[in-house]
Amino acid sequence: MNARRLFRTHDIETWRSGHPGVVETAPAAVPGEFRKPIKVVIQIPCRDEAEQLPETLAALPAFLHGVHEVEWLVIDDGSSDDTTEVALEHGVHAVLRLPENRGLANAFSIGLEAACRRGADIIVNVDGDNQYDAAAIPALVADILAGRADIVVGCRPIERIAHFPWWKKRLQRLGSAVVRAVSNVRIDDATSGFRAYSRDAAMRLNVYSRYTYTLETLIQAGQTGLRIKSVPVEVNPPTRPSRLIRSVPEYIARSVLTILRSFLIYRPLEFFMLPSVLCALLGISIGAKFTFDYFYGQGDGHIQSLILAAMLVMVGTIGGAVGLLANQLAVNRRLLEEQQQSRRRAEWRPMP
Repeated sequence: MNARRLFRTHDIETWRSGHPGVVETAPAAVPGEFRKPIKVVIQIPCRDEAEQLPETLAALPAFLHGVHEVEWLVIDDGSSDDTTEVALEHGVHAVLRLPENRGLANAFSIGLEAACRRGADIIVNVDGDNQYDAAAIPALVADILAGRADIVVGCRPIERIAHFPWWKKRLQRLGSAVVRAVSNVRIDDATSGFRAYSRDAAMRLNVYSRYTYTLETLIQAGQTGLRIKSVPVEVNPPTRPSRLIRSVPEYIARSVLTILRSFLIYRPLEFFMLPSVLCALLGISIGAKFTFDYFYGQGDGHIQSLILAAMLVMVGTIGGAVGLLANQLAVNRRLLEEQQQSRRRAEWRPMP
């Protein structure tokens, strides 16, 4: 990767056209020798977190058992405050500065790529508002280090969190239940952003939403066969109101759209076939009743039933055909994802 040196103490790196700048400080040396050098990158997507970031960074570990090197990476999602400067002042190894706000999900995805390019074997994702207790990071990393998991989710004690309103607790549970139904992934807190990813898992994930990545990545991981585990984590007192949930209707609508899109992408046959079969069966039933009444001389004046039956059967047939076509497209998508993963393995190599 080409780098352009602008300062003596910091490097501004440009990956390729359109990529954000990377502000670096000197990497810290880690004592100790290990059989296999393992690097953990703790990424923090944030926007306008200059006030909360010092406390968040102060809680992060500089060393982890069984790990050769730990780096901190901040993704500054178009902040209007001094988030980048504060991050560098408090020991962050690199800051990705996005020129404009691209949304949490996009910042998360860019962070995964940057972490892999920095040679990460494990990526830990932490929120910039210090919501999660960073003391759980060793537990998040342990299962991946041991080869027991590809993704580890930090599950919060939802019912015991006093500052969570009742509707938010119910929505958290509903989201987890939907993820279990769609992807057969049993995680009690599917909306938690406190997670650890193996390098292989990070290269497989594709996030299409700008809003959030939590539900989408779990559904995707479950459908692609990644091993997902969870560990209990605690939370810190809130430092500010949530920016993700501005209103309950908006949060519900966005979450439903994310779930529907994930279901459409990864299980298109079931997505189309179920309503199509129901429409066709309802149309056949209505048509059968009309035919029965017609033969017994009671069909006069019920032509609307015949039209409705024909429309329902037609919709069911078209829906079934679309489902079969979408299923074939899903097969092609999986083949393309395999090619994408191979390309990422070649392109997302550690920086020199």
